Amino acid sequence: MCFRSVCTTFVPMILVFGGTTEGRRAIRALEEAGSLYWYSTKTGEQDVAMHHGRRTDGAMDKETMEAFCGEHGIRLVVDAAHPFASVLHQTIAEVACSLQIPVIRFERIYPPRDPDITWIDDYSEVPTDIQSLLATTGVQSIKRFRRLEESGITVFYRILDRESSVRLALTQGARPEQLCYYEEAGEIPVEADAILLKESGTSGGFVEKVSAAKAKGMRVVALRRPPMPQSFHVVNGEYGLRRMVERLLPEFYPLHSGLTTGTCATAAAVAATIRLLRNEMPDEVPVLLPNGETITVSVGYGEGYAYCIKEAGDDPDVTDGIEVRAQAYPQPLPKGGEWLVIEGGEGVGRFTLPGFDFPPGEAAINKAPREMIRKNLEQLSIVNYPLSIVLSVPNGKDIAKRTFNPRLGIEGGISIIGVSGIVKPYSEEAFIQSIRKCMEVAKASGSERVVIGSGMKSEQQLRSLYPDLPQQAFVEYGNYIGETLKMAEELEFYHVTLGIMIGKAVKLAQGHLDTHSRRVVMDKEFIAQLLREANCDLSPLNITVVRELWDILSPEEAARFSKVVVQHCYEHCAPLLPKGKLTILLLRNN
Repeated sequence: MCFRSVCTTFVPMILVFGGTTEGRRAIRALEEAGSLYWYSTKTGEQDVAMHHGRRTDGAMDKETMEAFCGEHGIRLVVDAAHPFASVLHQTIAEVACSLQIPVIRFERIYPPRDPDITWIDDYSEVPTDIQSLLATTGVQSIKRFRRLEESGITVFYRILDRESSVRLALTQGARPEQLCYYEEAGEIPVEADAILLKESGTSGGFVEKVSAAKAKGMRVVALRRPPMPQSFHVVNGEYGLRRMVERLLPEFYPLHSGLTTGTCATAAAVAATIRLLRNEMPDEVPVLLPNGETITVSVGYGEGYAYCIKEAGDDPDVTDGIEVRAQAYPQPLPKGGEWLVIEGGEGVGRFTLPGFDFPPGEAAINKAPREMIRKNLEQLSIVNYPLSIVLSVPNGKDIAKRTFNPRLGIEGGISIIGVSGIVKPYSEEAFIQSIRKCMEVAKASGSERVVIGSGMKSEQQLRSLYPDLPQQAFVEYGNYIGETLKMAEELEFYHVTLGIMIGKAVKLAQGHLDTHSRRVVMDKEFIAQLLREANCDLSPLNITVVRELWDILSPEEAARFSKVVVQHCYEHCAPLLPKGKLTILLLRNN
């Protein structure tokens, strides 16, 4: 996905050491700022798309790095290099100490260490009670296996299929018949007794490689990742990187991010549980976000509860500064019941109408925050300890009056919501400008098709339909469908796919090219008209949110209704793309 960015005046710059998947992800996070930064790789062979970044390639020793940082006003370093690039990590640490520059380590996400794997710390510890070995540790490590070959062990080397790698492998003494090449992470290209892997994390395909090797009955040997310098600030995802940059170099992002009420509730629940079970009260707790990364969130404590202060960043939000509380109680586990019960207390609203994640009468705590709380408590390894978590928000009832909750039939307090866990603030002008930057990057990627969607949920579905497109070809329009289609026309995209869910689709079908709820709300009369056109008689139309229709309509009626909605959307959108071919996909709310 291409993220938003805002043009700003000069601010001190960031230097990113990449060449990895994490390097690409760091670019995505930094592009949101619209500020200049540098991206450095050793070989220059990684193809990356940047709009605000500048590139420098070639290895840097300490003196070169110090000179570069001084010349370009570098005030923060992001180390997103390979976890086994120990010399580079140490050089970065020394330069950072010398120049008093903070370093953020963009770490990979690692699965728990499998006890069935033989874990080693050095190549000299590779077992010798084997006849053949497939080494997947990179072309630079080939010379380290000479002793194994001399002892009669056949060694195969899996390397990147590029001319520079083959040339270096042969220079280091490998024979052509020993070389095999990367295709799929889970593919084993030769027959061997054992495989040697680096602990490369989920982005390095470690789990897939281990699974494939075990399926072939191979012994799995893995090099543990080396430790990072303790002075580094560690994050393992784009949200965490952005928040750490905002903290260490606040002027880089013109607008700062915040936390959803769901993340605040999760942090408070984790803190309350730690206090209950361990009698500890940490000032910060880790929170696992839905995308798999972990961020650190500040918490506090009161009499019998833990709390987290909602920070909206620079996003205008009436819930900014509220206190989200959690109380943790042991509960008797009913026969066949859940080990975790999540309830709403004072200041948390209740659903009074159908159409939400939970039926009327339930606390207005959406599915995503509930799942976040569950997964985070599972991280504490307490699934065998039955718990009840009660969430509350002081003054939540009064705050809710300034939200859309009363209109939606949520009464008595605010909702605990949030899909990603993070709130990204953008003004309307900045948002539209950021869409343009993303569209420009999509064009620069060389893709003949651009796929536009409203957000994370729609993008997940769209990616599955277009698996061969580069990630830059997927652009988020938010609510600005008309503006995005006009940009596609200006940039001469001749194939445009618009993915849209039913809530926005019925607004677009009515001619609203900006579907934001502050400008247009659900029009039941128009929806009834669409239903009549589709020969679906639901009068009187008794729905709270449009997606309820999927549960009410039969499959045949849903198909007819979808066709009518898409046709109306097309009539309003196609004129904005006179030279291009527009495909509209009506997506289901998962």
